[in-house]
Amino acid sequence: MSSARGGSLRKLTLLLAPVVLLLLSAGGTAAASATAPTGRVVVVGVPGLLWSDLDRTRTPNLWTLVESGGSASLSTRAAPPKGRGFTCPVEGWLTFSAGQRAGTSGMNCALPAAPQVSGAGASAPDWAGLVSFNATGTAYKPVLGQLGQLVTAAGGQVAAVGPGAILGAADRSGKVGKYAETVEQLGDLTPYTLVVVEAGDLARAWIRAGLGADGEHVRLTRQARQEAVAAVDRQVGAVLDRLPPETSLLLAGLSDSGSAHLHVAIARGPSPDGTPYPRGLLTAASTRQDGLVTLTDLTATTFTLLGLETPKGSVGRAWTGMGGDAPASRTAADLAGEDLASQVLVTVRGPFFTAFVSVQILFYLLASVAIRRGWGGSRALTAVQVVAVISGAIAIATFLAQLVPWWTFPVPMAGVVLTILGIACAVAGAAFAGPWRAHVLGPLTVVAGITSLALLIDVMTGSGLQINAVTGYEPVTGGRFYGFGNIAFAVYSAGTILALAGIAQWLIGRGRRGLALAVCALYGGLAVFADGWPAWGADFGGVPAFLAGTAVFVILLSGHRVSAVKLGLIGLAGIVLIGAIAVADWLRPAERRTHLGTFVQQVLDGEAWTVVARKFGAMVGITVGNWPLTLLSLVALAFLFLVLNRPSRWGAAALGRAYALAPALRAGLIGALTCALIGFLMNDSGIAIPAMALTVAVPLTLAACVRALQLSPPTMPERPSAPAGTTAPPVA
Repeated sequence: MSSARGGSLRKLTLLLAPVVLLLLSAGGTAAASATAPTGRVVVVGVPGLLWSDLDRTRTPNLWTLVESGGSASLSTRAAPPKGRGFTCPVEGWLTFSAGQRAGTSGMNCALPAAPQVSGAGASAPDWAGLVSFNATGTAYKPVLGQLGQLVTAAGGQVAAVGPGAILGAADRSGKVGKYAETVEQLGDLTPYTLVVVEAGDLARAWIRAGLGADGEHVRLTRQARQEAVAAVDRQVGAVLDRLPPETSLLLAGLSDSGSAHLHVAIARGPSPDGTPYPRGLLTAASTRQDGLVTLTDLTATTFTLLGLETPKGSVGRAWTGMGGDAPASRTAADLAGEDLASQVLVTVRGPFFTAFVSVQILFYLLASVAIRRGWGGSRALTAVQVVAVISGAIAIATFLAQLVPWWTFPVPMAGVVLTILGIACAVAGAAFAGPWRAHVLGPLTVVAGITSLALLIDVMTGSGLQINAVTGYEPVTGGRFYGFGNIAFAVYSAGTILALAGIAQWLIGRGRRGLALAVCALYGGLAVFADGWPAWGADFGGVPAFLAGTAVFVILLSGHRVSAVKLGLIGLAGIVLIGAIAVADWLRPAERRTHLGTFVQQVLDGEAWTVVARKFGAMVGITVGNWPLTLLSLVALAFLFLVLNRPSRWGAAALGRAYALAPALRAGLIGALTCALIGFLMNDSGIAIPAMALTVAVPLTLAACVRALQLSPPTMPERPSAPAGTTAPPVA
């Protein structure tokens, strides 16, 4: 074992001693490869290119690439300044250069500056300023020039075509050995290991269109866009005419040209495994999604195709071909549809959450009147129960709605609302369809069970329901592409614990307490494992929270109390569990790690505090800035403890009656709230986690309380009798 590896393991032992003692013999990561490049790669960057721009007639060269290579949507998220939600061309080129998100300081986009030509080579203007800004002004600390530096250090020759290509191909000093304005001027491509070509007509047309009265970039007209894309296609044709045999060609729409979009990614020629990229879709381990890759993956793919090891700090994974027999027209249409879904999601997500929060709060107010004051009698209670069950099903319906292409409806906002509402009603229908509807926890168990199972199956099969869901993650932002997002985790954990409470109550009612505890421990353990396992949920902060909530639930269900010592031991177990999972992921080859293993490497490299600080800042920002979810959380908690937990016109407290008829509800509710609180403290989504957990827990608890009121005899206090009259003392 090398001294570097031993040092890494010693650091890891100090941080995760119980885990490392079990895994020391497995070894660490290999040193960076110093072998010479073994392939040839040509990268064509086309800032702003969308799948909807491609056409068999107008863009024949691009269409040829789709017909003969692998294709995907490209998430181009970089590190733009706060307040600008799209990636400028310079940021796209710098991100490709570093293999990590990079940024610039300007709010508006500018064209890459003309390079400083010196002999056959050239250098990027103000390179030192770009390096300084990215070292101090962004949270990702990208190493600009990393790609060009490592290729030349390994003995390769690098050429750049166009000002933007200089930014992508330069070494760490900002220089490139060979520069040309056009591919025609560069001539024969055979002598070069890496050729980076800028096909920048689309970006130039957009930026040169200027700014509008509002200070925003003017959107290109359809004709101007088509003309610019046709010019790009001619440049691509010039590259294809000069492409040497056995050369890998990677084409990427590596930035935006207006609002943020998914862009074009195409690979043709030799793939990382040596065989040609097949026609069909591309994927990457960074996304685990068919037909979806990232801009940082472009850098990793270049390294892999050249036979060079991806360096530390480069976070992408190589593009791999999936194949398929779909025609090019179908592939292009499907990928354009994915971009459309992301665009529609951006427009409906904000209004949806505003409406969702408003309706939930209004429902809590009306339910408060019905329960506290007895308004409307038993019919009102029945209506409250039905609406509560539907409300509790809304969260899972937001994910199941992805089974319906609501973004293609004429009015997308109405489409998503009606789809979600329809699915929630269907789930509620199942909750009331069988004999379980008569039990206090019957509808709760069905809705919570569907919630848990649906998300468990989804995460085990690729997390497709979370992509472009209003409560999921959307690929344009590129924060997460697989596993459990924080909102999905909140819904999943609350649904799991409440479903187990319902099942446990049913078993305990039949005298099977031991079996109830075993079922809760086994399924709860599986649920926690699925949340953290890298191949499924890959959720770092959720595991300790979920384990704590599940453990608290099981302890209370068994009839024992939860002490500070037990809580401490549970917390330690959660840390050890996620530490073991993360280390197991770290022990895999770097190109196969998820962010769990990557975080372990960041701990070893002394970079972990940067990641933690970034996530803590995000948590604070969401908690402070997302006032609708903060308000919803406060109202839901107030409803739970100030309405359901206090006596009303119906007599005893509704929550107390539910606890009396179904004691497991108390354990489940406390467990779910424990999980939500710890999840709030440990994840970067902040208040979103308890808010979404409460949208499952509180309506379903309300439904149980209503049923308990209907099943229990009224305990209304008798009206006090009139005061008795006084008797005057006898007169002597």
